[in-house]
Amino acid sequence: MISIPRPDPLRKSLLRRGAALSGSPGAAGDALTSGPAADRLTKQAAPSAGRAIFRALPLFVLAVAADAAVVAETVDFAEMSLEELGNIRITSISKRPESLADAAGSVFVITAEDIRRSGVTSLAEALRLAPNLHVARGHGSGYAISARGLNGSTTSAPNKLLVLIDGRSVYSPLFSGVFWDVQDVMLEDVERIEVVSGPGGTLWGINAVNGVVNVITRSATDTRGGFVAARVGNFHTGASFRFGTSGAGGNYRVYGKYSNHDNLSKADGSAADDAWHKSQIGFRADWERSREQLMVQGNAYVGRFGQPEPGAIAIDGTDLSLATIEASGVNLTARWEHLRDNGSSFSLQAYYDRAERTIPPTLRNTLDIIDLQFQHSLAPLGRHALTWGANYRYGRDRSENTSSAFGFLPEHVEQKWSSLFAQDEITFRDDLRLILGARVEHNPYTGSEFLPNARLAWKVAPDHLLWTAVSRAVRGPSRLDADAHIPSTPPFLLDGGPGVRSEVASVAELGYRGQPTRDLSYSVTAFRSDFDHLRTLEIAPSGTFFLFANEMEGSTTGIEMWGAYQALPHWRLSAGYTAMRDRLRLKPGSDDIGGPGSAGKTPANTWQLRSALAIAENRDLDIAVRHVAALSNPEVPAYTAVDMRFAWRLQPHLELSLAAWNLLDQDHAEYGPVATRSRIPRTVLVQVRWKLQ
Repeated sequence: MISIPRPDPLRKSLLRRGAALSGSPGAAGDALTSGPAADRLTKQAAPSAGRAIFRALPLFVLAVAADAAVVAETVDFAEMSLEELGNIRITSISKRPESLADAAGSVFVITAEDIRRSGVTSLAEALRLAPNLHVARGHGSGYAISARGLNGSTTSAPNKLLVLIDGRSVYSPLFSGVFWDVQDVMLEDVERIEVVSGPGGTLWGINAVNGVVNVITRSATDTRGGFVAARVGNFHTGASFRFGTSGAGGNYRVYGKYSNHDNLSKADGSAADDAWHKSQIGFRADWERSREQLMVQGNAYVGRFGQPEPGAIAIDGTDLSLATIEASGVNLTARWEHLRDNGSSFSLQAYYDRAERTIPPTLRNTLDIIDLQFQHSLAPLGRHALTWGANYRYGRDRSENTSSAFGFLPEHVEQKWSSLFAQDEITFRDDLRLILGARVEHNPYTGSEFLPNARLAWKVAPDHLLWTAVSRAVRGPSRLDADAHIPSTPPFLLDGGPGVRSEVASVAELGYRGQPTRDLSYSVTAFRSDFDHLRTLEIAPSGTFFLFANEMEGSTTGIEMWGAYQALPHWRLSAGYTAMRDRLRLKPGSDDIGGPGSAGKTPANTWQLRSALAIAENRDLDIAVRHVAALSNPEVPAYTAVDMRFAWRLQPHLELSLAAWNLLDQDHAEYGPVATRSRIPRTVLVQVRWKLQ
């Protein structure tokens, strides 16, 4: 057991913990075990208790959170002009198909052609193509990904980005974030990825605070025939296949994917122990009859993921060492859509998702989720286009606390979420629209939350859109907020968050999207987000233990822009830039002096340049330059990376490519404390892709 000192000495010790809790999720952090702050703490009345709380909490946050670290038309993006790209039909802004050029929101679309020409092999890496996302890799399989700042905190991984894969939400109720190590798709089957920066709570619910990533795969109708790919590199090997066919009035495909990644290195040159491998299989079936569509798809995966050292903690002389994470899961999604003659439509979606994860030495968790969604888009009523819907989700969480250092209490819970939403698009003139919507969502921690949204879109010219929006979004509490305990039996040093509240964002946006010529298009958005009730780690009034509360507020202001220029018929240039600033402050009476340091996990600016050149009919050359400014908490130097890919189609359906990333330097850091983060190395990958007819 951990000995707990008398109240007054403990309070004096805990009040000086701020710098010691400045490590980030993603690695244990030398700030937790060394340096001036830690030296001062060890001189307090209860050094063993201080070290226990500083090490045990990050152990879970790192092992769980940082290791985490709907249907539209199919088009051939490879042959699309900029004007045609602006007319891509998207659904993330209004839940109705609409052209990208008319969307009253900040949205960037990653196309299938973008993914192919980048050479990336995972979903997380593909998201680097979106200039409105900050993608940071802490170690082999650990990513921190967010839009518009707050890319993690001193006690949590990023938790304000909602991610959907074909309509299935993949955020974990365990910590309101995403386990990026297990979220992947067959990239060759992706039609597009819609990346929305800004709140989406009205249409998508709580946790869509800073953005929405909507991954949409192609219908099985468009993937008939066979496909195989093999890749080998200095740190990565893998293979994938897909076979599609038709019959019984429908179209079907099956796929499989395997990836194996070697250990990366830390700053001192030692191995990071972050090697991993994962296998995934799945299927999709589509039926279309007159005005009805039915889609059924499923996936299953299993993987082993290394946890970087140092991961040992000492509690009363007992060493607990991190070991390999084992993760597996299955999911099944079905969606039915019906279009009526009068222009109205119905859709019904249901999915089941089971995820199992063993995180030695702390936790074994099994999570089962059943989700039901209904949506009705009414026929136009004069100037009004109304969409409404309902959502119900049931979750069963079975956690087994495998160590006395940390525990979820209670271990087993059953939870329910429910919501209703409605949105009305009012057309005053052909060039002026007002969009009003709201969602009421009930969660098991804070009850009902209200998520309103108002957008105004003005088509100032045929190819120019000016829009503005005000929204309220919420990040609902998770089990990590409410049920986390250190140790797993009383007396506790961390006693959960019995009064934890939802984190709230009030957001204002002003955007402009235009295409002044047929060869040039761009988008610019300015925004301000005001946050309240951000999570903090407070000392209980008794002075004897910690608890989670919501005693921090702040704001994020910034601008994001991107554009594309068709320099020549066979040469396209793209660019993107973001600049923002997080400002966080504690409310009166808060003890969490390390909390405002979470602002240091957001780069002041990022930019990227991409060149896509067709050297000849069967040869492509792609070059990308991307820059990320420095992070301050913990310190991560700024870096500039150059990526390059050359592809040669030996035959119409056989492609050989050579890709290289981080050509400028041998390696660089992206996220986490210097003692534990992995260095992201220069990587070379040879890939063969063969499409069988």
